[in-house]
Amino acid sequence: MAMLLSSALAVSAVLAAEPFPSTYQVPANPPLLIQSAVVLTGTGERLDGADILIENGRIQAVGRALSAPAGARIVAAQGRWVTPGLIDIHSHLGVYPSPGVKGLDDGNEATSPNTANVWAEHSIWPQDPGFETALEGGVTTLQVLPGSANLIGGRSVVVKNVAAVTYQAMKFPGAAYGLKMACGENPKRVYGDKNQAPATRMGNVAGYRQAFADAEDYAQQWDKYRHDVTDYNAKDAKDKKKDSSPPVPPKRDLKLETLAEVLHGNIRVHIHCYRSDEMATMLDVADEFGFKIAAFHHAVEAYKIADRLAQRGVCAAMWADWWGFKMEAFDGIQENLPMVDYPDHSCAIVHSDSEDGIQRLNQEAAKAMAHGARIGLAVAPERAIRWLTLNPAKSLGLDKRIGTLEAGKAADLVIWNGNPFSVYALAQQVFIDGALTFDRDHRQAKPRSDFLLGQSAGGAPL
Repeated sequence: MAMLLSSALAVSAVLAAEPFPSTYQVPANPPLLIQSAVVLTGTGERLDGADILIENGRIQAVGRALSAPAGARIVAAQGRWVTPGLIDIHSHLGVYPSPGVKGLDDGNEATSPNTANVWAEHSIWPQDPGFETALEGGVTTLQVLPGSANLIGGRSVVVKNVAAVTYQAMKFPGAAYGLKMACGENPKRVYGDKNQAPATRMGNVAGYRQAFADAEDYAQQWDKYRHDVTDYNAKDAKDKKKDSSPPVPPKRDLKLETLAEVLHGNIRVHIHCYRSDEMATMLDVADEFGFKIAAFHHAVEAYKIADRLAQRGVCAAMWADWWGFKMEAFDGIQENLPMVDYPDHSCAIVHSDSEDGIQRLNQEAAKAMAHGARIGLAVAPERAIRWLTLNPAKSLGLDKRIGTLEAGKAADLVIWNGNPFSVYALAQQVFIDGALTFDRDHRQAKPRSDFLLGQSAGGAPL
C-alpha cells in the first residue's frame, strides 16, 4: 500500500515539475551607460538625447544626464536610435533550420490531426545559422512553434537568441509554454488528402471540440485523484491500515496533459488562422471550454474584426503584405496592421514565419506604417515599435520582464544606426540581458554556428 501511494505521489510530482528546465544564465558584465540616443521606450514615448543605464543585466534608469557608476562602459550614441530588443512570436528557426534538407525537417509531426503531446523544443537545432541572422536584425527573443499541418500541433517554446550548444541554454527561464493550433486550409488539406478527418472546416471544429472535451475529462480525473490523496493523507494510521485501496493516479497521457494545462490557464494558445469568420468561431470554442486565446497568427482578415479582438484582449500577429497565395489569404490587405492597431486596447504584432523576414522585421513594420498613412491612419515610430516589442511580449505573458525600456526590466535592446523604420536602418549593436551579443563594427567577435565554420558567405571554403 505504501509503495502504491509513494508511486502515485511521485507521478504527481513529475506533473508539477518542469522536465526540461532552462539552463540559461544571465552573463556577468560591468555596468553600461548608453548616452544621448533617440530612445523609443516601447511604452509609447520617444525621448531625444536620452541615456540608458544598465547594471546586472537589468535597466536601472532611462533619462537624461545619467551618471555612470565606477567601471562602467560608455557607449556614445549621438545620432543613433535605441529600441527594446525585437520579439518574433512566430518563428520556426531551429525546427525548420537552414539548410532546408530532409534530415533537419523537424517542424511538423504530421502523423495525426492532434499532436498536442509533441514539444517544439525537442526539435530545435541550436546550430541553425538563422539564429545569427535574426540577431543581426535585432531579434533578441523568439517563440519557436511547430508547423501548421495539424489541428493541434504541440507546444511552442520561448528562447533567447543567444549562441548555445543546447536548446535548454537558450530557453527563456520561466516563460510559459504555448499551444500551436491551426484552422482553415492546412489541416483539412493534409488529412483530407489522406482520406481521413478532418477533410472540411466542420471537421476541423469537431476535432478541436473533441480534443478539449477529452481534456476536460482527463483534468477531472486528476482533480479527483488529488482530492482522494488529500483525504487519504488526512486519515490516521489506523484508518489507513484498514484501507486496502489507496488512491491510484490516472495513466499519464502526454497529449491530454498539455490540453489540460491549457484549460488550467498555464499554457497560452496561439492559433494559425487567416479568415475573420474562423477567428470568431475559435473565440466561441475558447468560450465553450474556458480557455483564452493569446494570439491569432497570420490573421490576414483581422481588420474585419479589429474591434472584437481589442475588446477580447486577443492579439493579432500579422505580416505587412503577404496575401493571395491560397484562398484563405485572398482578402489580405496592406492596411491590416494599422487597422488592427487603431481600436483602444488593441494588440497588433508584426511576425515573420520566415527565416528571411525575421532579419528585417523593422522594415515590415515600416511598410505597414506607410500603408496606414495612405488611408489616414498615421502611426508614429513610438507607437509602431510596440508591434515588435511590447505587444509580442504581452502575447507571451512576458510584458513584465521584456518588451519595453523601463527600470527593472531585462536589458534587451538594440542600437540602430538611425531611425529603425528607415529602409537604410541597420542594427549596430544588440544586447541581451545587458551583454553585447552582436556588434556590426566588430563582426569577427560575433558568434558563429558550428555549421558555418570553414564556410564563406558564398559557400566556398575559407
